[in-house]
Amino acid sequence: MSPSDQIGVTAAILAMAAATYLTRTGGFWLMAHVPLTARLRRMLEALPGAVIAATVLPIMVKSGAPAALAVAAALLTMLARRNEFLAVAAGIAVAALVRLAGM
Repeated sequence: MSPSDQIGVTAAILAMAAATYLTRTGGFWLMAHVPLTARLRRMLEALPGAVIAATVLPIMVKSGAPAALAVAAALLTMLARRNEFLAVAAGIAVAALVRLAGM
């Protein structure tokens, strides 16, 4: 890699770091000026679940039965044990077993 390429890569990394920092601090600054009504608080509390659903659902639709069974196993494990590590492990194990079985 030439020195000019290294400078370009370094500049890109610094620009992305600055954009990430400004996005996060800007969000905190903006929310400091927004009154937290009961309705807004409920919306913010529901947001993480909506983000997860928006991330997982397209993967489940594209991957079919193995992904759906893996997500179901992870969800059931999470509901039963309240342990994220066990839920992820259960989901991975079920996905591997379903794919191994040839579904």
